[in-house]
Amino acid sequence: MKFDILTLFPAMFDGPLTESILKRAAENGLIEVALHNIRDWALDKHATADDSPYGGGAGMVMKVEPIAGAIEAVKRKHPNSRVILTTPCGRPFNHAVAEELSREEGVIIICGRYEGVDERVRTLFVDDEISLGDFVLTGGEIAAMVIVDAVARLVPGVLGSDASAQYDSFADGLLEYPQYTRPPEFRGEKVPDILLSGNHAEIAKWRRRESFRRTLASRPELLDGIELSKADKKLMEEARKGAEASTKAVTGAEASAKAAR
Repeated sequence: MKFDILTLFPAMFDGPLTESILKRAAENGLIEVALHNIRDWALDKHATADDSPYGGGAGMVMKVEPIAGAIEAVKRKHPNSRVILTTPCGRPFNHAVAEELSREEGVIIICGRYEGVDERVRTLFVDDEISLGDFVLTGGEIAAMVIVDAVARLVPGVLGSDASAQYDSFADGLLEYPQYTRPPEFRGEKVPDILLSGNHAEIAKWRRRESFRRTLASRPELLDGIELSKADKKLMEEARKGAEASTKAVTGAEASAKAAR
């Protein structure tokens, strides 16, 4: 898969793209990431890529001509790439969006800066607008890094095992179950016996139940609209009852401690 990133600060990507999984994926030819400095398409000798906004106001706005030139240059090589603008106005980025983008031939990501980009970039060139959430960053570079990382790991072969992505949090709408490795006990905290049992069917049930427990506790809204099997409904109810029992136990212990004082 091809990622083309249009930015005023290409050096910001040196670390994320030259380490770990993304580096290996690029070396193995599974993904290709190209950085394009928007200033290379500026129209004056000073490589001006921003200007003051019409109508007045604080800050600067990224000019349309350099961005248009960059997009058109990339499109000549990759005509089927989807053009994405990182902006607070965009649709929220989540796992479903990452999966959608992973099926594209390529994506072109425009990293916004300052007060934003000239509106004509959006109306003339942009296919999709994406936001990381309801907060403001200094620029779209970090958002672009997140998009590349989340999408690249869904490309077949990028992870050591494709099952790793299959069981990630949000892959099936739920948060991921707890994970453990050696040692079996650390500072009094033991690995659940079921994970040491070798009974893979029961381990699968435990993991699914724990996914429901975590989701109910931290992100219950994720369960809205999820179609559950009969077995899943049973596991979710077990998780709910277990959580209620734990809450009662904690409340009782706190009440006893308060009474003792």
